[in-house]
Amino acid sequence: MSITIQILTGPTASDKTEVGFRVAQQIEGEIVSADSMLFYRGMNIGTAKPSLGMRERVPHHFIDIIYPWESYSVGKYVKDVEDLTGDVSGGKRKFLIVGGSPLYIKGIIDGIFNGPEADWNIRKELEEVAEKKGNLHLHAVLQKIDPVKATELHPNDLRRIIRAIEVYRKTGKPASALQEQYKKARRNYRFKIVCITREREDIYRRIGERVETMFDNGLVDEVQSLLDNPEGLSRQAGQALGYKEVIQYLEGMLTLSDAKEMVKLNTRRFAKRQMTWFRSFPDVQWSAAEEREGPEIISEKVISLLGTF
Repeated sequence: MSITIQILTGPTASDKTEVGFRVAQQIEGEIVSADSMLFYRGMNIGTAKPSLGMRERVPHHFIDIIYPWESYSVGKYVKDVEDLTGDVSGGKRKFLIVGGSPLYIKGIIDGIFNGPEADWNIRKELEEVAEKKGNLHLHAVLQKIDPVKATELHPNDLRRIIRAIEVYRKTGKPASALQEQYKKARRNYRFKIVCITREREDIYRRIGERVETMFDNGLVDEVQSLLDNPEGLSRQAGQALGYKEVIQYLEGMLTLSDAKEMVKLNTRRFAKRQMTWFRSFPDVQWSAAEEREGPEIISEKVISLLGTF
């Protein structure tokens, strides 16, 4: 049975949060967030989280699910999303995945092949071999047991080479063969992906306005309160756009004005990287948003492109 999953994405500041909310309202569906920074409790201003009013009117999932000092992997996210949505083709609940974190969306599209659990004894042994005989020796070992995987991996990609050898020793099967079996199992998934696009000047203007609003709404105080918590911030949370630059300001490395400009610059760069990722997704449908168009008009376009839920 084919499982259809609808995804709404777009670069930061493209209005996908508001549009996704309106689409979900119209179809009487639920939103599954695919924005890695919305996972964190207490990180509200800098992540432009959906308002509490929006979350009361439309169920939102994967928002405020962990503390800023905790970690949450792509693999765990994909498993949790699959557990939530299940086989929705035969159920009454409708889910719309909304967000702009490319790795998390790619994880949903491709799935995550986890393989056997880590065996730290095997890894330690292989690391010692690499230290004594070099990476090329381990790459040659992989070439003998899994030539397909060896072709994919550069000899200096030691971590993944070790993992591929570990998988073979734990299962007796090449990692490449197991991954191919996994891909076949995911072929019953069908994706409808709509990406909101805007002219570059429009996105840059919207990013600038959003950053100014975040600082006006108390971003610096929010970051300071997070740093004051004895638990601190995880590496992932501390690198979030807006938070990283404000931390540098609070540590005396940037002036407030420079911090604002760095947030704008880094966000523009991120939006460019997002679009590069989105172009690589399968069968993406593009919804061009005009500068003066409100979320009501854009949401109608998106619903038309997504088609029947």
